[in-house]
Amino acid sequence: MIKKVVSIVGKSFLIKPMLDEIYPVIDYGKGVYLFDMEGKKYLDAASGAVTANIGHGVTEIIEAMLEQAKKVSFVYRSQFTSEAAEKLADKLAEILPGELKWSFFVNSGSEATETAMKMAIQYWQETGVRTKNKILSRWVSYHGITMGALSMSGHPGRRARFVPLLEDFPVINPPYCYRCPYNLEAPSCQYLCAHELETAIKRIGAEQIAAFIAEPIIGAAGGAITPPKEYFKHIKKICEDNDILFIADEVMTGFGRSGTMLACEHWGVVPDIVALGKGMGAGFAAIAAAVASDKVMEPILAGSKSVMSGHTLSANPQSCAVSLAVLEYLEKNEIMKEVDNKGIYLKNQLEKLRAQFHFIGDIRGRGLLLGIELVEDPSIKQPFPRKSSVTQKIIEIAKDKGLLVYPAGAGIDGVNGDAIIISPPLTITKREIEELVFLLKDTFIAFSKIISTGMDGEH
Repeated sequence: MIKKVVSIVGKSFLIKPMLDEIYPVIDYGKGVYLFDMEGKKYLDAASGAVTANIGHGVTEIIEAMLEQAKKVSFVYRSQFTSEAAEKLADKLAEILPGELKWSFFVNSGSEATETAMKMAIQYWQETGVRTKNKILSRWVSYHGITMGALSMSGHPGRRARFVPLLEDFPVINPPYCYRCPYNLEAPSCQYLCAHELETAIKRIGAEQIAAFIAEPIIGAAGGAITPPKEYFKHIKKICEDNDILFIADEVMTGFGRSGTMLACEHWGVVPDIVALGKGMGAGFAAIAAAVASDKVMEPILAGSKSVMSGHTLSANPQSCAVSLAVLEYLEKNEIMKEVDNKGIYLKNQLEKLRAQFHFIGDIRGRGLLLGIELVEDPSIKQPFPRKSSVTQKIIEIAKDKGLLVYPAGAGIDGVNGDAIIISPPLTITKREIEELVFLLKDTFIAFSKIISTGMDGEH
């Protein structure tokens, strides 16, 4: 098996993802690269967890962190506001589409989607409709690990331990064209997966439903599943026709990851509430947000005048200053303008790999959020046996070769399937994309040898 890098001697009391695994210790990062204490270089083709949108070690962000720290790093939102938080809220109101104006700052994507859920339910309460308490969502989705966010998630693996405590919010299939549950193709399919929402609403009753939540491009649960052209227009109309709010989970896709500020913009749809995170702080600070439209906030402003949510570090001035610096860096360097071209170039290079490796079943995504689904038999889209742990094998081989890619679920049941996400920093250069593809090809060559010797073979 892959030799693990041992950088710290002795017992560790840090709870890591796998308690019996020894992880390399990162010393520093620069651009698209990370360097561990042993001096090994890793090309971060995952942006960590699709987070480090502008790369590592960016001087301008470090300077903004220091300047804010010289002023104040913490104030409690029930006692004070801060210049950094006010400026960030103003900036988001300026750059987000439609009437998305009102920002509630939190610390993680899970908190952002849960706050969005609470906002949606409170909106209906403040309008006098107290029956609308359910949130509908899709299978093959992931909205976070807190209990409310996990209830909205259609991710069987992450739900399994906590099912008795969760709400049954996932009700419809995703727009998974590679594995269409109807065995049809868009647009001749008439967008049946979108119209499943209509059926679910009729069964449950629109008077019970506060909102529908969806990821514009499905991340961890589906390996960058991207909807066909008119999908979200159908979804938005169904929501509007039934007085149901639409929440877009843009935690992974926001801030230029797909080439626009919000991925929803590709499909001409503006949500009533959007959840943001990851690229919002670009890994330099823990920050996320639920941003509500004027429509959602109006009855609250006229009623209780308070959104019932909050955390000790909500609207933390240190994090807000970092996020504002990240946004200014994106704008100043016109980074988003190049994402589409870089994504097309990268995707074309990945397509060349598909021609060389039979186990590449599908390549999908948009901008610099691309997914590769791995299959045992591409002719029938047969997944590898679950016990083979193919995704984990690929991740380990790639890491050993100095390439970081992101694991993702796949398969229409959300259980049987393997995929990885390729999501490098938006600042990646053409030369670095070519290096990424070279390392990925090397990874696939090594994986091919495992297949040829049996899935239990060593590497």
